[in-house]
Amino acid sequence: MGMPGGWELFAIILVIVLLFGGKKIPELAKGLGKGIKDFKKAVNEEDEPKEVAKKETKELEEKAKEVKAEVTDSKNA
Repeated sequence: MGMPGGWELFAIILVIVLLFGGKKIPELAKGLGKGIKDFKKAVNEEDEPKEVAKKETKELEEKAKEVKAEVTDSKNA
């Protein structure tokens, strides 16, 4: 099953125009565009917490190394 040919696309567009009318199609396209934009924004926001978590994890690991070094030094003293 591949891409529809010229006549198939023409028939699909004709059916859409007949069902929704010429005035409704721009509103539907606007709503679809807004939905895609919101979806992309949500996906990008998901990535940000991961980056913050990685940064915080690295900071905690560095602090743990410092504390471990202090404990080792105090045991040796």
